[in-house]
Amino acid sequence: MVKKKQALGWIEWLIGWMYVTYELLFQRTKTSHLQNPLELPSLNDLTCIVTGTTSGIGKEIARQLAEAGAHVVMAVRNRKTANELIDQWCSSWAGILLNVEVMELDLLSLDSVVGFANTWNARLEPLHVLINNAGIFSIGETQKFSKDGFEEHLQVNHLAPALLSVLLLPSLIKGSTSRIINVNSVISSIRIKGLSICIIATNNCFHVSPMRPWLNAKGILKAQMHYVGFVDTEDMNTVSGKRKYSSLLGYTNSKLAQVMFSSVLHKRPPVESGVNVMCVSPGIVHTNVARDLPRIVQAAYHLIPYFLFSPQEGARSALFAATDPQIPEYCESLKTDEWPFCAFISQGCHPTNPSKEAHSVETSFEVWEKTLEMIGLPSDAVERLIEGKEVRCRYGTGKD
Repeated sequence: MVKKKQALGWIEWLIGWMYVTYELLFQRTKTSHLQNPLELPSLNDLTCIVTGTTSGIGKEIARQLAEAGAHVVMAVRNRKTANELIDQWCSSWAGILLNVEVMELDLLSLDSVVGFANTWNARLEPLHVLINNAGIFSIGETQKFSKDGFEEHLQVNHLAPALLSVLLLPSLIKGSTSRIINVNSVISSIRIKGLSICIIATNNCFHVSPMRPWLNAKGILKAQMHYVGFVDTEDMNTVSGKRKYSSLLGYTNSKLAQVMFSSVLHKRPPVESGVNVMCVSPGIVHTNVARDLPRIVQAAYHLIPYFLFSPQEGARSALFAATDPQIPEYCESLKTDEWPFCAFISQGCHPTNPSKEAHSVETSFEVWEKTLEMIGLPSDAVERLIEGKEVRCRYGTGKD
């Protein structure tokens, strides 16, 4: 009997960090062909739900989609801040009303996720794009659990977006050709005890050349923080004591779990359903100045801004994934070829491969099954929703 892998080997861990460092140093060079800001086509017929839109890349994604004419739903915890942003955007457009609305969503509450999905599905309107952008990385903090009992990184970065994606399938199917886009960030919404947010990495990039040459580009590697992640499907909540918890472990594992779950979800809906699932990389993005950090840390921090993206630059890959007309063809080609993982779009808006760990079909399926169990859905939830049948969740209004 083969012994089950318990963690990354030190060589795998070292290679992963080498990729992350390479990404930091050369991301500008590798994205020099991209336009900034992204030039979007008219999106008047597009409805998009975007999570985490009150700051950073999420704010840029929502604003640019809305300015291109899309109906944008800002799924946020803080409705007041979101509405203030909408007022600012409309003012900058000389009073022209943008088609933006705010809906409350708290990813630290699975009841909130179910309530959000039920409210949207009740409209019986099509949904064309779901962008799971919100995420957390609580640097240096002790292990914390949501009221649902799950480690916070795991719930916000993986479990809640997974539940939202599955429950919104009825509306996504109505969108004909629709897209679920998961921002697999290098560092997403960092929280440091008593300090301001310093770095955010989210997705979005724009590619100016045709996508067709990409269809066979399945061997390229790009660095991501999930490269140093490892998912123990018997201890996804990191409570067994087998591994010493750290915020880095919680974050990287949650992001790898997101890729693995997405890879299975992408295969479940038949091609004719028109639902396409992908992950995107935003690169490493600079947001607020680290003015509250110690002076010596500030000095080091100010040496690297050249290498970091602005939120506008970081938003390009998600915007590209949401609007490029050839993305569905690429996703369908991966389904047809039975590729082991879903489409993964780099910050340079090219197809790329996730980490070696994410290539494991067996582990990805175990993550899929465990995730469905944790979020309270039956194993055949996707199939039932595609067939138009009711699916009960143990959270929210659908509680048993």
